[in-house]
Amino acid sequence: MDNEKIKAFANTVYRDMAGAMAVGMADVGTRTGLFRAMAGKGGMDAAELTKATGLQMRYVDEWLRGMAAAEYLTYAPDDQTYTLPDEHAYLLASEGSDHFTGGLFRFAPVLLSKVSEVSEAFKTGGGVKFDEFGEDCVHAVDMINAGTYDQRFSGYWLASMPDVIAKLEKGARVLDVGCGVGRVSLNIARHFPNCDVVGLDPDAASIRHARAAAGQAGLSDRIEFVCGSTRDYAPASGFDLITACDCVHDFAAPIGTLAEIRQLLAPDGTLFIVEPKASDRVEDNIHPIGAMYYGFSLFHCMTQSLANGGPGLGTCMGPAKTSALLGEAGFGQIETLPIKSLTNAFYQAKL
Repeated sequence: MDNEKIKAFANTVYRDMAGAMAVGMADVGTRTGLFRAMAGKGGMDAAELTKATGLQMRYVDEWLRGMAAAEYLTYAPDDQTYTLPDEHAYLLASEGSDHFTGGLFRFAPVLLSKVSEVSEAFKTGGGVKFDEFGEDCVHAVDMINAGTYDQRFSGYWLASMPDVIAKLEKGARVLDVGCGVGRVSLNIARHFPNCDVVGLDPDAASIRHARAAAGQAGLSDRIEFVCGSTRDYAPASGFDLITACDCVHDFAAPIGTLAEIRQLLAPDGTLFIVEPKASDRVEDNIHPIGAMYYGFSLFHCMTQSLANGGPGLGTCMGPAKTSALLGEAGFGQIETLPIKSLTNAFYQAKL
């Protein structure tokens, strides 16, 4: 064996273990407000940060040391102060923005808590169902998507389909499949007050949060949230726009569910799909986002589909498979939309 290769791979293992610990420490920084307290403040020592946050100094001091070791913070040895660079604060202390990364830190512990169950599924089949991840998972997924959906969905993403925008402005019927806690539904209702919006999701906890959010936003009279699936949902008429955001790859019966969605569309309606941006070829996914997405798949997306008897398409399903599924489900017009995004891919499909 090549000793240099052994040493190089050992460094890779330590790097990845360090990354896992950094994610945990970063989640603590998000939960406790440590990053927010440091943003724009320049160098701070442990005592100053403890005073600013009201937290326990021994924990704050160790957290600062760890985040400096992970290069999330910079350290000045002469005065023993730590700084959160503005460029880092842009990602770490920007709650509500479309570039906040705190949701990723919250998601990782949720997924890794199911390592035992997923490992057992390697032997016995099946997997971990969505509701088994608990409400921490619901909140983590919402944290990942919240800023992006709030700031980009209607003003940028839907704007790539001018004919759809025209319908929404006049007043259209909209169905959000896999609505989760209702971010997309609420966004559409806010931007297009003439529309009737329905959010559909089989997870009761998510629907409960969605209804509460609609009430807080004063939109309960214009949004209906339904706990159920496309199989048992029977509206009085078809929808002009159906959205399916980050959920097609999770479906237990993807072709059947897409066919049911097709049946729910009005004759001239549009299905808008958002999926994780991944290549059809493994070799093109060998990069940090690809590795992250395969982890998401193994510990969340793929396993929940398999747990429900599905094919386990996985997070990195890719554009070729997505288009093929839409075609098999009976859609005649399928288009990949030229929307710029580092992490998402976008499709529209019509009858």
